[in-house]
Amino acid sequence: MILSCLLLSATNGYCNPSGKVTLLNFSFYGDSVSLPLDSSFLINLPDSFSEETTSQFYQKAEQTNYAPLVEALLSYKKQYRLDDWLYYQVIRRTAQLISPKKDDYKRYTLYKWFLLAKSGYNTTLSLGNNVLLFYVQSDENIYEIPCHTKNNQQYACLNSHDYSNVDFEKTAFKEVSPVIPESQKSFSYKITEMPEFTQADYQEKNLSFKVNFYNYQFKIKLNKQIQNLFANYPVVDYSLYFNIPLSKETYQSLIPVIRKNIKHFSVKDGVDYLMRFTRYAFLFEPDTENFGKEKRLTPEQTLLFDHSDCEDRAALFFYLVKEMYDLPMIVLSYPKHVTIAVKFDKPSGTPIIYNGERYSVCEPTPQKEDLSLGELLPDLRKTPYEVVYAYYPKK
Repeated sequence: MILSCLLLSATNGYCNPSGKVTLLNFSFYGDSVSLPLDSSFLINLPDSFSEETTSQFYQKAEQTNYAPLVEALLSYKKQYRLDDWLYYQVIRRTAQLISPKKDDYKRYTLYKWFLLAKSGYNTTLSLGNNVLLFYVQSDENIYEIPCHTKNNQQYACLNSHDYSNVDFEKTAFKEVSPVIPESQKSFSYKITEMPEFTQADYQEKNLSFKVNFYNYQFKIKLNKQIQNLFANYPVVDYSLYFNIPLSKETYQSLIPVIRKNIKHFSVKDGVDYLMRFTRYAFLFEPDTENFGKEKRLTPEQTLLFDHSDCEDRAALFFYLVKEMYDLPMIVLSYPKHVTIAVKFDKPSGTPIIYNGERYSVCEPTPQKEDLSLGELLPDLRKTPYEVVYAYYPKK
């Protein structure tokens, strides 16, 4: 009890000596987390779940000493500069310890909803055919998961992956969440920093590819926990997932080696090297065969998986060019293909004109013919495309 009081004093200057406080201890991607849980926050649900259950849960939760837990969560978020997606993963772990999802999924969902809402995020709950969906308001474009609009604001579903057999379009849902005045913040899927994974979680992976008959060999460090971190990450705009950084160990095992290899190359030769690395160091496979659905991989996921498609390689190539040379780039989306065009001082091949500037196509996906800088697939030369993301260096 003394330890709990000290922790509560450190988080919000308050400790209820008459309450029973325990510590929720868990590991979050290499970091040990300890959060205070007041016994009053343990709320039972009725045997039959109905529209009124969410209001009843909220009313009971409001009367508990939940504040120290929420403040500790927000303090952890601030200390480790967690983006919203990573913060939500912490909340998922917390709710799992309070109410394991296998024991009572709806109770587990209500705890996630309450903790995220009390953290300031604009959330809603919808119920239909005994399915409880948990939504958060987001201003970003989100794909491949259920979304709805309320008061001209978009709400994205955070737990649809738990209902794989539900037809969300045919099921009638009704909003059942009470209004929480302090919950106004929009949720962002943007990720600017990766967790500080422990070195013991990394394993080495061998990669190789050829350029001009020279075989380049790499031993990079990769962490399979990346799969868990992004398991339920939705399909988002290219501007978001192309800019997700590498974790520290992966970065340090790959980027310095590439920098050394291209040290004496011209900019074009260096970009050609990066293009061939992303083209030939991995096997190709469409997402529908690899994952059974559309899934955009982050640059680090593309390094981790043995197979990837054109969007995944475009993400990795974009990241590497930005890291090495920070050149202007555009992402070209064709009906069945995605590729990258880079702006050099002088273009190569037949340039792509965008906003009066000339960009050279750099194809990072393996094709039947070995395309050089500035060469577009013959089948696409007369195919309309859309520029879905344009990157301009800050300088």
